[in-house]
Amino acid sequence: MNNFQSEEYCPLNDYPRPYLQRDSFYCLNGFWDLDINQEDKTELYSQKILVPFSPECKLSGIEHILQPNEQLHYRLFFTLPEGFVKKRVLLHFEAVDQECKVWLNQKLIGEHCGGYSSFYFDITDHLCDNNELKVDVKDQTELLPYARGKQKLSNTGKYKSIFYKPQSGIWQSVWLESIDEDYITDLKIETLYDKSEVSITIAASNPKLSAEVILYNGTKQIGRKKGGVDTPYVFLLKDFEPWTPSNPHLYDIKIKYAFDEVKSYFGMRKISCNKDKNGIRRFFLNNKPFFFNGVLDQGYWPDSLMTNPSDFALIKDISTMKSLGFNTLRKHIKVENRRFYYHCDKLGMLVWQDMPNGGGNYSELFVTELPNVWPYFGRIISDKHYRWFKRSVEKGRELYYQELTNMLCELKNYTSIVEWTPFNEGWGQFDANKVTDYIKKLDNSRLINQACGWFDQHGGDMYSIHNYRYVLKVKPQLNRVVALTEYGGYAYPIKKHILYPEKIFGYGYCRSAKELTNKYAELIQRDVLPNIEKGLSAIIYTQLSDVEEEVNGLMTYDREVVKVDSEDFNNINKMVYRKFDELTLLKQ
Repeated sequence: MNNFQSEEYCPLNDYPRPYLQRDSFYCLNGFWDLDINQEDKTELYSQKILVPFSPECKLSGIEHILQPNEQLHYRLFFTLPEGFVKKRVLLHFEAVDQECKVWLNQKLIGEHCGGYSSFYFDITDHLCDNNELKVDVKDQTELLPYARGKQKLSNTGKYKSIFYKPQSGIWQSVWLESIDEDYITDLKIETLYDKSEVSITIAASNPKLSAEVILYNGTKQIGRKKGGVDTPYVFLLKDFEPWTPSNPHLYDIKIKYAFDEVKSYFGMRKISCNKDKNGIRRFFLNNKPFFFNGVLDQGYWPDSLMTNPSDFALIKDISTMKSLGFNTLRKHIKVENRRFYYHCDKLGMLVWQDMPNGGGNYSELFVTELPNVWPYFGRIISDKHYRWFKRSVEKGRELYYQELTNMLCELKNYTSIVEWTPFNEGWGQFDANKVTDYIKKLDNSRLINQACGWFDQHGGDMYSIHNYRYVLKVKPQLNRVVALTEYGGYAYPIKKHILYPEKIFGYGYCRSAKELTNKYAELIQRDVLPNIEKGLSAIIYTQLSDVEEEVNGLMTYDREVVKVDSEDFNNINKMVYRKFDELTLLKQ
């Protein structure tokens, strides 16, 4: 790969779009000029910021929390390296929060709304020898109805328990690629497990031209077909090797279209729901009963907030959770760097993907306290009451569908993603059954947890429970699978690794790795093992790491300390799998 990069320091310079790779790649991460003011434009640019880190975080070099009346103004001068340009040049932004306008050489080349999706512009006709790129950004966090996840504005500089410091502007990579006049714009990869087939559909700039698709298993070519675009290429894979967390086998793809060539990959796996040998509804992976044992993954770091500080930071989180015996990460109300999903594909970690929440400022009494204290409350309320769920603004509901569509389309090809969560704990929830139907029309190959925790509207594939207070008692469900989608959350503060030592948050407190490990074992013995035979088929522990006031992670916020006894923890999780297999897989 011809990875052209700027001569200055260039963080996060790995290829940003793993499922559709070209040899042409020029990373624009690094030091940009910045100004923060209350105007639509500026000529000052008095500061330097390290892109792609947002101005709120330490690694950016700024550490300024953008206020609703302020705007960010970025500027970068760049010259394309010799040999880079083919016919056209595309400018990519992996994510900019929330609204931005992009200018090249004093000409507006495009605008984008929404802080979690990637976008690009063809900038060929505006390029010159020495280029000036400007990006103007507005971000009002919860004052606008865009998806915002855990971000929350604060007048005090501290962020209450489960909500965190906001961030704004460019927070994922900026990059260029050079393409030919006719080029591939997207791929859709569908694995048809029961037919031993894979279907690959090419979208391209010129539908009249032909293409060639070649499949590889390692270095061995196993399929080759020529044809057009917008039509599925279907390959029969005899004796294929299934993708599983314990054996994440991937097949490679090479596609030639005119003078364009891209590389991709896929894993053969199927996720579904069915009845086990006892007639209890379960999740099935590759047509076998499967138990999801995972952790809640917020995807925050102390020096870089939502932006991973390095590619290795993603790998470390995934690998550490695998070493503890988990097979699933619930990516919590955040769309992650696309390389995260690539590493999950490669390392064998299943992903439950949340849609980031939006809407107005939620009532803590309504969405948190009452459902926690009185679980029945969260099962009887209709989400047609838009005002109660802070979704009264029609434009906000339209934006939700727009951003949801972007997420589904952008992440559709990642093997590791097996579930979508459109709403969590009623935060901006509305019309969950309609949203579930909409997701199924776009993607009927994955599970849906329509209302995670409470405010259940009786749809989707799972009966979702959040339980931090009571002894868990579940009953098998007729049409859905029982899932404990949040539990645990035990706090174990380690003094030198706490961001806010004066105030910490968790659901019960421990004083040592041994005590935290024992508490986890007690939870498994009390709430998990007895309920597996009653239908419990998934558990998501809170959480992967500490975040700000929350010290209920299995790792510290800086990831320097794993806060449990790893070997004992792994053995506890093996006990869960053995119990599940005894009840669902072995003959009576």
